[in-house]
Amino acid sequence: MQEERIEWPNGAKLALSIVVNVEEGSEMTVARGDKGMEPVDELGIHLKLPIRNYGNESNYLYGIKAGAPRIVKLLRNYGVKASWTVAALSLENHPEIAKAIAELGHEPVSHGWRWIHQFKMNEADEREFIRKAVASIQKTVGVRPMGWLSRYLHTDNTRRLLIEEGFSYHMDDYSGDVPFWDRTTVPGKPIAIVPYQLDTNDMKMWIDPAMSPTQWLDYARQCFDQLYREGEAGFPKMMSLGLHLRIIGRPGRIWALEEFLKYATAKRDVWITTRQEIAQHFAKVSPP
Repeated sequence: MQEERIEWPNGAKLALSIVVNVEEGSEMTVARGDKGMEPVDELGIHLKLPIRNYGNESNYLYGIKAGAPRIVKLLRNYGVKASWTVAALSLENHPEIAKAIAELGHEPVSHGWRWIHQFKMNEADEREFIRKAVASIQKTVGVRPMGWLSRYLHTDNTRRLLIEEGFSYHMDDYSGDVPFWDRTTVPGKPIAIVPYQLDTNDMKMWIDPAMSPTQWLDYARQCFDQLYREGEAGFPKMMSLGLHLRIIGRPGRIWALEEFLKYATAKRDVWITTRQEIAQHFAKVSPP
């Protein structure tokens, strides 16, 4: 069988993609005209009723007020680049996050105009959803997003619409550890697929059965080590580390992120970079 591999710049054994999800401020609530409350709750409380879940809304606000400063501080202190998958409305409601992304020189990735599911949208509505996200992020961060990550579910039209709207890569794929081309959705207009991984996502500390910070850190380091060994053996790959302001930004969890950054930055021949730079490099070494 053929093992996945890609040549990284300067002979790097591994490319590490840190993904910071910003969903706070655009999650579901009847206050924004939704039919009910946001179902993703650290306590697992979700009632299908048209009422507000004030407790969960404050959980999300914690990510903005307390979590984001901790994460920004760590990324700056360790000098590593991240891709920020942002729901555009989150940045409209909390422009200080957009300002931080711009000042760090990191990459904004579109996570939709709002952090809502798009799988029920018709083509016209989904196209407008994509366009609104692009225009909004361009305005708040000053940079046009070139990558897209849905709220997990998307439609048969999504990837074609992304190609038509000028995106260079798509993240809604979990099928491997190296980028690849989608040449079939729109013949003659390939789009790079930069896979994402959910197993190392800090969301594992929110859902049942939840990981403790120690378990999450152990798993992330073991994933890093395995991929690094494969890179040393001549099969370099990439690793994703998914983070959320309201999750890893808690004082009982942020230490695990710092330990991982300390560990990863101490290793030689690791390229810690944005997904856009990964997609650009992929296009150079494997032209479409």
